[in-house]
Amino acid sequence: MKYFIKGRVLLYALFFLVLVASTALVQEKKEEKPRSTIEAKIDKVFADFAKPESPGAAIAVLKEGMVVFRKGYGSAQLEYKIPITPSTIFHVASVSKQFTAMAITLLEAQGKLSVDDDIHKYLPDIPDFGKKITIRHLLHHISGLRDQWDLLTMSGWRMDDVITQDHILDLVKRQKELNFTPGDRYMYCNTGYSLMAEIVSKISG
Repeated sequence: MKYFIKGRVLLYALFFLVLVASTALVQEKKEEKPRSTIEAKIDKVFADFAKPESPGAAIAVLKEGMVVFRKGYGSAQLEYKIPITPSTIFHVASVSKQFTAMAITLLEAQGKLSVDDDIHKYLPDIPDFGKKITIRHLLHHISGLRDQWDLLTMSGWRMDDVITQDHILDLVKRQKELNFTPGDRYMYCNTGYSLMAEIVSKISG
């Protein structure tokens, strides 16, 4: 609950930061404030998160397409107190799904694939479960494939382990059967989007 409340506070702080940035950095026909003044204002907004025991954020402020301020606050990993910096790589998780789906849509518009193609056309190493699995099935979470996080957990992986695309593909290749016939049911499945990312990579180079 403590971190849930902090998360809400962080969202409000981010919203306030937009207001600070818009007034401090993008005002036309007004004298620009020194960077130190701007940084002090932003530091004040994130003061509660600028400590090792707190989750935080990496902040970037852009003006006319240029990054004019960037700084990290709080920890990227609370257990080990790893500080957030402007270079910290975040796990964006399911936020990436919209980009994967858009990439598939663009490739279809370019005539490089069809969402009704069998995935084995692009991923021949995926087992043949005796049922056709299409890209459309992956897009809509109706493929019947088992979720990669369930498979990783059963294999002894932890969420904070370094997990690569190859690890996920290896687990899918060893899957023996589907949870259900493709198209019969909806079941949220991260595996489908990992496979589509692989398809995008193969087609796009």
